[in-house]
Amino acid sequence: MSHPGPNRSNFSLQPFRIAIPQSELDDLQNRLARTRWPAELPGPERNYGVPLDRLKQLVEYWRTSYDWRKYEALLNSFPQFTATIDGANIHFLHVRSPEKNALPLIITHGWPGSIVEFLDIIGPLTDPKSHGGDPADAFHLVIPSIPGFGFSGPVKEKGWNVNRIAHAWAELMRRLGYDRYGAQGGDWGSAISRALGAIDSEHVCGVHLNYLPTPPPPSADISDLSEEDKARIVNTKRLREAPPGYMRLQSTRPQTISYALTDSPVGQLAWIAEKFIEWTDPACPVAEDYLLTNVMLYWLTGTAGSSALLYYENARSKVQSKSCPVPVGIAVFPYDINLPVRRFAELQYSIVHWTEFDRGGHFAALEAPDLFVEDVRKFFRRFR
Repeated sequence: MSHPGPNRSNFSLQPFRIAIPQSELDDLQNRLARTRWPAELPGPERNYGVPLDRLKQLVEYWRTSYDWRKYEALLNSFPQFTATIDGANIHFLHVRSPEKNALPLIITHGWPGSIVEFLDIIGPLTDPKSHGGDPADAFHLVIPSIPGFGFSGPVKEKGWNVNRIAHAWAELMRRLGYDRYGAQGGDWGSAISRALGAIDSEHVCGVHLNYLPTPPPPSADISDLSEEDKARIVNTKRLREAPPGYMRLQSTRPQTISYALTDSPVGQLAWIAEKFIEWTDPACPVAEDYLLTNVMLYWLTGTAGSSALLYYENARSKVQSKSCPVPVGIAVFPYDINLPVRRFAELQYSIVHWTEFDRGGHFAALEAPDLFVEDVRKFFRRFR
């Protein structure tokens, strides 16, 4: 059962429209023009982060060619709202399908992503008939910005970890009138979607993920695993034992990093662009306009620090994650940071769907929207 739209009787749900003052865009232009560039560090391998020439090219495009107003209008072409939930201002897209029997689906991004990740999949998922698909596969989409990210930020109090966000999502779906719905996510959205399936299993019919760490149990026998799965285990252990620099910094000193990223647009760009370079399939490059629009949501809202805070909060969360009892589907994209091993995933979850793709990476909805859309459709058909 689904409600025809946001519950008008609940005054905490308010229509929202992005309208960035021109003065803020002018300030950005001035800052970009006055960038103080560092020297390129020496060494033949140059594996130090974003190459200087690549970042200069991106900044020049940002300064001279990128059109924020075009993407502001694109974002505003989708119905947006804000809701006060548990003391936080939650921003979300709510795109209803023209198909009356569409299945409600809440999709959650991660870091350093945003709602921009999903711009190319909204049409095919909400209106498959107009995109060469079957109308029976339609979804009503709810696409929130995580508390502390973009127009859901900055947060005003401590404690916004994965479990608290999942409770907020359950409340959001309740207010929208959806009593049976699916969840989808990658990166932090994967953890949030799994937590949502755990805390609202009466209403969540299934959870589709495009990211799932699967560390093996201490006593696991891996001798008969494929070489591919063994390589995945080695990578998972490496990431757990030696977390990447961004993760260590954001989970320990989010305030300190916020000064640099909030004051320097080039710093904010480099911090995010590095991940779009390292975590994506070279054959499926993310369009520069989408990368910059994603960066703009962090820059314009000043949420470098409050988005990093999620790492800090979750590292210190004393709430034990409950097992996700609802059916789970996994889409594995080969260039993701961390690839799952099915045997270990099945020890924790009720895996009913598993697809291994030959292209795409961490930002799958941007890199391979066709594969992403078809896999989401396929998984949720069993629940209609």
